[in-house]
Amino acid sequence: MRLVLVGPPGAGKGTQAAQMAKRLDVPHISTGDLFRANLKGETELGLEAKRYMDAGNLVPDEVTVAMVRDRLGDADTSTGFILDGFPRTTSQAESLAQILKDKGLALDAVVEFEVDDEVVVQRLLGRGRSDDNEDVIRNRQQVYRDETSPLLRYYSDRLVKVDAVGDVDEITERVFTALDNRGS
Repeated sequence: MRLVLVGPPGAGKGTQAAQMAKRLDVPHISTGDLFRANLKGETELGLEAKRYMDAGNLVPDEVTVAMVRDRLGDADTSTGFILDGFPRTTSQAESLAQILKDKGLALDAVVEFEVDDEVVVQRLLGRGRSDDNEDVIRNRQQVYRDETSPLLRYYSDRLVKVDAVGDVDEITERVFTALDNRGS
């Protein structure tokens, strides 16, 4: 199964991705992990990304897309994958579609984790990180909504919405029930 997970910061995507990957026996591919691995390994793409980051600039889509393309070329993705943190924009979604098309594949579904803003604020404040104050969290939520709404429209034909409030195992069951009901 080939899945993309979307949801606001604090929705539990990483936790759910790990649970789902184990159950489906496919890799959980986080763009954060991809960046860290490429930077640590000093790969060509990692060094290119580092140049942008050291200059205080965002890493351009083509570098991120190239990292994802490379990772999706690994043997462990042959039976599927769960992407977490990519794509973030319709441009990245189009690039992902092309990567998969070149392999004769397509996404099975896009799982959107829905969580009320107040729940996310409380979750993130509870982490106790210095960069998690209420104003910053609410701003990140608004940025997420602004950036993600076009992506959700792009994926409307593959979108599966899941209530992401509750026990971890309960939410995982909701995901698989929603995917089964969709026929994925």
